[in-house]
Amino acid sequence: MLFVLSLVEGISIHAILFRELFDFAMLTTLMIGALLLPARAIYDQVLRGRRRIRRLLILGPTPLAWKLLKEIESHPDFAGTIVGLVHDTPAMFVLGVHHPWLGPVDQLGQILDQTRPDRIIVAVPPDSRLPITDLLEARLRGVLIEDGVRVYETLTRKLAIESLTPNHLIFLRNFRISRFQMILRRALSLSAAAIGLLLSAPLMGAIALWIKLDSEGPVLFIQERVGLMGRTFRLLKFRTMLTANGTTSEWVQDNGDRITRVGKWLRKFRLDELPQFVNVLLGDMDFIGPRPHPVSNYRLFVVVFRNTPDCGESIPYYALRSVIRPGITGWAQIRYGYANSIEEEIEKMRYDLYYIKHLSFWFDLWILLNTVKITLLGRGSEAQDVRRAASPVRSRA
Repeated sequence: MLFVLSLVEGISIHAILFRELFDFAMLTTLMIGALLLPARAIYDQVLRGRRRIRRLLILGPTPLAWKLLKEIESHPDFAGTIVGLVHDTPAMFVLGVHHPWLGPVDQLGQILDQTRPDRIIVAVPPDSRLPITDLLEARLRGVLIEDGVRVYETLTRKLAIESLTPNHLIFLRNFRISRFQMILRRALSLSAAAIGLLLSAPLMGAIALWIKLDSEGPVLFIQERVGLMGRTFRLLKFRTMLTANGTTSEWVQDNGDRITRVGKWLRKFRLDELPQFVNVLLGDMDFIGPRPHPVSNYRLFVVVFRNTPDCGESIPYYALRSVIRPGITGWAQIRYGYANSIEEEIEKMRYDLYYIKHLSFWFDLWILLNTVKITLLGRGSEAQDVRRAASPVRSRA
């Protein structure tokens, strides 16, 4: 009996101690929360105030300046911050620009005294003379001076290739791809391709049978594409179109009437790309990278269009695409999709160069995960049609 009473008493004491410890822990948690929440709110306000620069001035009449205007206006952190533009050609001040022309470049000092901007974005042509003295004085007063090319890259996650100079590329450390990065990148590609090939083998067999039952012609579509350092290889895809008699256009929009019923679904879920696992294992491609262009399109971009007087070079710095292996998927594919014209290929090139500049294992992994998401949701050519309707320049791989 005494043993039982001692046991009950001991349990009671432990229960009381446990309840007191629990109450103390809860009280401590509430006190910490009461202190941290206001501190976090204050920190967020301070940080947001530092990020959101209230008064912004753009220097330069270039196409990059107009692109920056549109991007800044649509970016939440920059909403309502532009005080105006400074450049020497007010005639270029087109309708639709809702910000004032403040004056020519040689009056920059006076303009800065009047407008008191917190930030100046320089978007002048590469061969222009900058008002160095005025910019240095502004910098000493605490005004942030930024290169328009870099601001555009930060806002859009792509490069303003028309505004790049050789100096931008030659002296940038980011374009130097280390051997370790290439080994890690190749390991990721081989692993993803091997796993993908094993898991999709039954599905690929079913797709092959489906294609044969749906229309006449081979199961696979084999095409010469341009790969690493301009070398050609034979790319494998499931056939999604009726066999053509003679030469045809490479643009998707020119071949819509040839897409088969099965091909429509394969394209929607990007299942026509599955045989390219073999290309990755053979060393022709990596899993992530710029899409390989057909040889005919490559010649168009590099030879024919480059010799057009009105357009100058076809796609600026186009050769940089081939410094790495092409990929099944890539930054341009998940951000843009298909392209159906030279202008859209140029737009995709902006994303390709951004990817090459920021290439890393984690960037590849992020693209891979987003590709899986896009494939499962079936965002294919129909989604690109919606985007194209919303924008004059959009969407091919």
